[in-house]
Amino acid sequence: MPLNATIAAVTDRIRERSRPQREVYLDRIRRAGEAGPVRAHLTCGSQAHAYAAMGADKASLAAGRAPNIGIVTAYNDMLSAHQPFETFPAVIREAARAAGATAQVAGGVPAMCDGVTQGEPGMELSLFSRDVIAMAAGIALSHNCYDAALFLGVCDKIVPGLVIAAATFGHVPALFLPAGPMPSGLPNAEKSKVRQQFAAGEASREELMAAEMASYHGPGTCTFYGTANSNQMLMEFMGLHLPGASFVNPNTPLREALTVAGTQRALEITALGNEYIPAGEILDERAFVNGIVGLMATGGSTNLVLHLPAMARAAGIHLATEDFDEISQATPQMAKVYPNGLADVNHFHAAGGLGFLIGELLDAGLLHDEVKTVAGDGLRRYTQEPFVEAGAVSYRPGASQSLNDKILRPASNPFQASGGLKRLRGTLGDGIMKVSAVNPDLHVIEAPVRIFHDQEAVKTAFRAGELNQDTVVVVRFQGPRANGMPELHNLMPTLSVLLDRGYRVALVTDGRLSGASGKVPSVLHVTPEALDGGPLARLRDGDIVRVDASAGTLSTAAALDDRAPAQPDLSANAHGIGRELFESFRRHAGTAATGASNVV
Repeated sequence: MPLNATIAAVTDRIRERSRPQREVYLDRIRRAGEAGPVRAHLTCGSQAHAYAAMGADKASLAAGRAPNIGIVTAYNDMLSAHQPFETFPAVIREAARAAGATAQVAGGVPAMCDGVTQGEPGMELSLFSRDVIAMAAGIALSHNCYDAALFLGVCDKIVPGLVIAAATFGHVPALFLPAGPMPSGLPNAEKSKVRQQFAAGEASREELMAAEMASYHGPGTCTFYGTANSNQMLMEFMGLHLPGASFVNPNTPLREALTVAGTQRALEITALGNEYIPAGEILDERAFVNGIVGLMATGGSTNLVLHLPAMARAAGIHLATEDFDEISQATPQMAKVYPNGLADVNHFHAAGGLGFLIGELLDAGLLHDEVKTVAGDGLRRYTQEPFVEAGAVSYRPGASQSLNDKILRPASNPFQASGGLKRLRGTLGDGIMKVSAVNPDLHVIEAPVRIFHDQEAVKTAFRAGELNQDTVVVVRFQGPRANGMPELHNLMPTLSVLLDRGYRVALVTDGRLSGASGKVPSVLHVTPEALDGGPLARLRDGDIVRVDASAGTLSTAAALDDRAPAQPDLSANAHGIGRELFESFRRHAGTAATGASNVV
């Protein structure tokens, strides 16, 4: 099947737009690759420091003839998704030794959980934690003692930060090892219903807690299709995972076998072997287009519209908002996973999962097949399914048809003809909406606005009965420069109650929501942000705003140019729970359209 004309045109446009920066980047990583790891050239004292704790591996490390893997881990046991990584380094070291090589934990990176910090001051550190992770991983790899890197990370900002680091050290082969989703617990729709009941005063806190604990109940990634699981999809579509690795549950024989296989494969693709595959060559414009296609086909996280431009820039590639929009219009939505549907990622995986999806998209001409991956050349390998045979991973052909068409459909019969995200722009700026989770009857909302400057003020107005009408709720001064662009997911239960009461309600913000953003039509990442004098700063209560996801517009007839922008007091965002440390991040943050990054 020839490549879809829109996918081809967008890829060509990205390639041409990026050419000067990409050529400089490739030249830089090629020169770094030719120089190789410097451990063989280190002084004896420096090498002794690097190998002092490595026991029986010291001789092999000092000889420098066998590959040495650097492990960068986001392990902590506060995040269920990252708790399984506690045991991975031991497995990796043993697998490396069995192959006559070595592995060291190069360093750890922080990993915070947005599910814990939602609505709390710590959430204002969340987006910037991505850049801290990238820098921390850079420090880990700066010793330049490694022939390949294994990255252990799953959740929202962790994978994007690690990809930025992998791209920065693009001469080093990089392979990502996932931990997998927890087994299915209380269905996400039932958990969401209890949240709404609590927001409406119809459920007790004890009932809410019981529902939450039954949903988030064990090691592994949360099972809804939020940013964490969108990240795992992305790594497979971009060729940084082994085929079929994304959604295998933790603490299973297959999960451990994939960790061993990932270690073995990392050793095979170093410059010391016959199949050198540096990370920077995998991360080209075709890989990023493939990732965006996967995002649209699965109705994935709006957060990745922030993270992908930042990841791409680290590899010398410039993505623009229109690239996402055009790819979305050309890509059918083929999956329904909560919040887009009732199923979770375990059900999605059982129905055929990413292998079926990639095969269908390749056959429809919507993906680049001729790409480099950690598995070798060609994305077609990612249609295969892993199994454990004799204690090792083997591959068989994956599902050739969906095993549950309520969850996963072929490209010829999708849930909808276009992808999960929509760009909206007009007199109020430029933003995006996750339309895949929104009832089409709510794609157009026109109503008076209520202006708020934080989530708690919205909930206070709701409890006072002030929002019992058709309303466009505007929460402004939530952009990266204002307060670090925290997720506003705490608003979803409240605004969902208003929808259930029959009111037509939308959210417009220069802030963001997680991949779990649900049924409320929400225009996110509006740029310019209010703090930069964007149009949202000139809106007033009562102005009529039209949110039109069908036409792709976000507009008001109010005469905004005649008004001075609002000047809020943001001093409370500058201190407490570590926010003091991030003043320079806020001051130097890029726009949402460019990834809100500080490091690229």
